[in-house]
Amino acid sequence: MAGLMDKAKGFVADKIAHMPKPEASLDKVSFKNMTRDSITVHSNVNVTNPYSHRIPICDITFSLKCGGKEVASGTIPDPGWIEDSGEVTKLEVPAKVPYDVLITIMKDLGRDWDIDYELHVGLTIDLPIIGNFTIPLDTAGEFKLPTIGDFFGGSKTEEAAATT
Repeated sequence: MAGLMDKAKGFVADKIAHMPKPEASLDKVSFKNMTRDSITVHSNVNVTNPYSHRIPICDITFSLKCGGKEVASGTIPDPGWIEDSGEVTKLEVPAKVPYDVLITIMKDLGRDWDIDYELHVGLTIDLPIIGNFTIPLDTAGEFKLPTIGDFFGGSKTEEAAATT
């Protein structure tokens, strides 16, 4: 009897392992907004669903590291659904980074006015039969901080490039 149960467990585990699962990718981090106390950066999670029905998203967790230090982290609870039949669902992951944190990484900023970053995202979805399933996503790169000229009609280098 125990041998039959082991075979049944093995069969189910094999079927679940080869079952199609949603796939996700993470865009690069880009600047979104600036306030008096922080900057907001964001990235998009692009998710495709192989099933013919929508899948609920439990939550999105994120951790943003700049210069090796964690500058923002959080959880986005219940961000919605993944659309059905292979359509791409875009989910935005915003992160507020206070200026005082940016001051601590000024060595990197002082050279070229950009920030090296690592973004780690966990997309937790509720799959039928399997239960909660987390898709880990990572991206790294650098993003340029905006200058004051970017807020007042664009920078002069952009204007010069547009006229040539």
